[in-house]
Amino acid sequence: MRRAHHSGYQYQPLNQNAGEIEEENNRMQDELKDKIGVLKSLSIDIGNEVKYQDKLLRDVDDDLDRTGGFLGTTMNRVLRLSKGSHNYYIIYLFLFSIFVFFLLYIVLKFR
Repeated sequence: MRRAHHSGYQYQPLNQNAGEIEEENNRMQDELKDKIGVLKSLSIDIGNEVKYQDKLLRDVDDDLDRTGGFLGTTMNRVLRLSKGSHNYYIIYLFLFSIFVFFLLYIVLKFR
């Protein structure tokens, strides 16, 4: 859609010749290339850090899975042991702990 009236604005170049403008453009282009290079290296570093953190999280997840399986197996064994008629193990454990405490008492008393 065209405007009905003309604003009267005309481009007027600054008091610079074409060589100065070209030098300015080349300088700005070099600065932009430097900034792009910095951003590229920063994004590569971020990508490497993300990969490293992902590996660490996967290792932690694997360790937790193994620990959970080990704990579940141990709990099942303890439950089977407690359901069995082997209640005399508790008595043996109690007598053993009393014996150990008695030995510690004698060793510390006659030291």
